[in-house]
Amino acid sequence: MEFTKIKETCLYVQDLTRTTTFYTDVLGLPVIGQVANRHVFFRVGSSVLLCFNAQKTRESKDLPPHFGEGQLHLAFECTAEEYEAWKDKLRQADVSIEHEQTWPHERKSCYFRDPDQHLLEIVVPGIWER
Repeated sequence: MEFTKIKETCLYVQDLTRTTTFYTDVLGLPVIGQVANRHVFFRVGSSVLLCFNAQKTRESKDLPPHFGEGQLHLAFECTAEEYEAWKDKLRQADVSIEHEQTWPHERKSCYFRDPDQHLLEIVVPGIWER
């Protein structure tokens, strides 16, 4: 048996309104679910990004409590043709690109931060392929 992908990943944030604005306006992710003061969920291709208010999920009675803190990391994949346009879009939104990396086989990625200082990355296909 094998897993086919990571279906969802999670970030814990301080301000859901600020988070929603960043991920919808800057990254263009559609909101697919939200509960005021608790969470907002975004569609990312065939995956889901869950953003939770950590304190609210810590108090959860319906599901097992889950929460975290600190600066987490996740990467978004785009086509090689759109990579430069994504960097331009970040700059136009006054999002600072912290680092750009060239990986083996000339694959590129760039790193930037969301409002909660999570380290986000945009990568081109091929970085992890065998």
